[in-house]
Amino acid sequence: MSVPPFSVLDLAPVASGSTSAQALRNTLDLARHAEALGYHRYWLAEHHNMPGIASSATAVLIGQVAAATERMRIGSGGVMLPNHAPMVVAEQFGTLEALYPGRIDLGLGRAPGTDQATARALRRSPDALSVDDFPEQVAELRGYFHPDSAVTPAAGNEPPVWLLGSSGYSARLAGLLGLPFAFAHHFSAENTLPALHLYRESFRPSPALERPYAMIAVSVTAADSDERARELAAPQALSFLRLRQGRPGPLPTPEEAAAHPYTPLEREIIRARMDSQVVGGPDTVRRQMDALIEQTAADEVMVTTMVYDHADRVRSYELLAGLYGLRPEAVAPTGQPAGQPSA
Repeated sequence: MSVPPFSVLDLAPVASGSTSAQALRNTLDLARHAEALGYHRYWLAEHHNMPGIASSATAVLIGQVAAATERMRIGSGGVMLPNHAPMVVAEQFGTLEALYPGRIDLGLGRAPGTDQATARALRRSPDALSVDDFPEQVAELRGYFHPDSAVTPAAGNEPPVWLLGSSGYSARLAGLLGLPFAFAHHFSAENTLPALHLYRESFRPSPALERPYAMIAVSVTAADSDERARELAAPQALSFLRLRQGRPGPLPTPEEAAAHPYTPLEREIIRARMDSQVVGGPDTVRRQMDALIEQTAADEVMVTTMVYDHADRVRSYELLAGLYGLRPEAVAPTGQPAGQPSA
């Protein structure tokens, strides 16, 4: 089996007892480690009004991560386009591409990335909460990058555009537009294979991309043993449970997760959540990852790791890099067609 590129998805987790400022410093530290370990790209995700996630100002954080690294591609996983005026997104990412040519990715999603009240505050009108005009928004955004556009510095500085999804909608749209597609396997595993099939079946070659390019986002917790990995993964499971119950908060400690009085229903919710995650020692992680890569035929794997202690998070990425023999990459080429992932 050929080894695809591995990348990082970071939500800048805020741990219980810590601060968002520390979470952002951890993001910069992890990005430097990821580059040294040979990860291909590093994406930040837009979420709002969540006490456990500090990556809400995604474009700002992308600029900081790009400045702290030298080779990796840096991007959004993603910008929730319906939350923003397309012209503003074009200006932000045109600026980033001008500052870091050939290193910026613009991943676009159509979900709010938050609750409805916060989405209304972001979009400033209840009439703007529909995502039905997402294809038109994507077209408008890309138009601002055209060399003849009057929007500076977007004009002529289009980064590769990706569509993100957790169902078939964006998969089909990405295929029809001839764009690379990233699927959220880490929270919508039941839809992974149908969405990837729809993307590949719908794909039409474009100036951006000659053939389909599909990436899957996977939750991975790697440790020196299966037992230790399960212990490290428990806080993320409890955090997800609280989110489902409408009580989002910082990432709990392992001790807090172990002491929680789970009901049978809560245990079943967590079991279903954990079934799609890769959790274990080196042998277990390699076996589960190999099976997932073979099953999905993914062109790239993006790994997200949410554990309480920053050192354990870095260690998880170190173990995965060692399992697959990742090596630091050369500087990404400039002038490649927009949307064409460099592998």
